[in-house]
Amino acid sequence: MTGQRPAAPESPGPFAEPVRLDLSDPDTLRHLWDLQRAAYAVEARLIGFDGIPPLHESLEQLRACDESFLGVREGAGLVGAVAWTRLPNGALEICRLVVHPVAHRRGVATALLDALDSIEPAELTVVSTGTANLPAVALYLRRGFIPVGERQIALGVTVTLLERENASASHETAAVRT
Repeated sequence: MTGQRPAAPESPGPFAEPVRLDLSDPDTLRHLWDLQRAAYAVEARLIGFDGIPPLHESLEQLRACDESFLGVREGAGLVGAVAWTRLPNGALEICRLVVHPVAHRRGVATALLDALDSIEPAELTVVSTGTANLPAVALYLRRGFIPVGERQIALGVTVTLLERENASASHETAAVRT
């Protein structure tokens, strides 16, 4: 990490509604890559570990990942994104949730998670985050996630595994089946 602050998206106005991101578009891919490098640099400082895989991911690796993305734009810049996959058991796994440092504490992560809940209802949602990333842990706890374990990823560094059962999703699923 160089200590240089990444360039901020330009626009003082409110951010837009989350939209699906198309990683086959080179500009979208580059904006997402820049965003996640800025966001994961903050997490790396919080948890004292800069080996977070997406922090070192190439553009090609990001483009090839098997994840779906929603993003939030502000002006011409991308200020937040969430990525997910479906596990074989039907659970929704949140793979990444990134917010540009200039957009912290403005509701970007909440807007992304609300949109994800709306378009991808799930009986079970799982996520992991650095245990020392207290803002992220607090966000997930506020959203009804419960810690179900920790996993050591490096000496002295753990991630907290969290899950949320969503009763309304199971009712929606049951209603669709009847």
